[in-house]
Amino acid sequence: MTNFEIRSATAQDVPVILNLIRELAGYEREPAAVVATEAGLREVLFGSKPSAEVLLALEEDAPVGFAVYFYNFSTWLGRPGLYLEDLFVRPAARGKGYGRSLLVQLAKIAQERGCGRMEWAVLDWNDPAIQFYRKLGAEPKTEWTVFRLTRDGIAKLAESSAA
Repeated sequence: MTNFEIRSATAQDVPVILNLIRELAGYEREPAAVVATEAGLREVLFGSKPSAEVLLALEEDAPVGFAVYFYNFSTWLGRPGLYLEDLFVRPAARGKGYGRSLLVQLAKIAQERGCGRMEWAVLDWNDPAIQFYRKLGAEPKTEWTVFRLTRDGIAKLAESSAA
């Protein structure tokens, strides 16, 4: 990996982050689903109360990938966990170990910050990613089903009575 580095993103990297998000959405067959803006990302990633962190992978100082992560909490472990929201390496840069390097860096961060586990979700059809994660020793949690409320669902629930 000549001239490759991983570093934490800064507010100046927001345009690059948004571009990588759009590329990831295209890869995941949802290009129109991205509604994020530079201003919004700047606030949620680098504002007074950041919601997530970003690692950038750079080859020859050019961005080739990223990892977006945040912390959750395990009541059973009584410890925080690192949740990987997105991992993406541009297709032209794949096969060079950059995705693995991002995950190694995330594991180091999780270890340094006392996390009890790392978790992420993978689309069922993304077999290359599934095989990649299995080679790293990650195991799928097939007994769990992910549920989601979107903005409209959140609003409807919030406006309903508690009883």
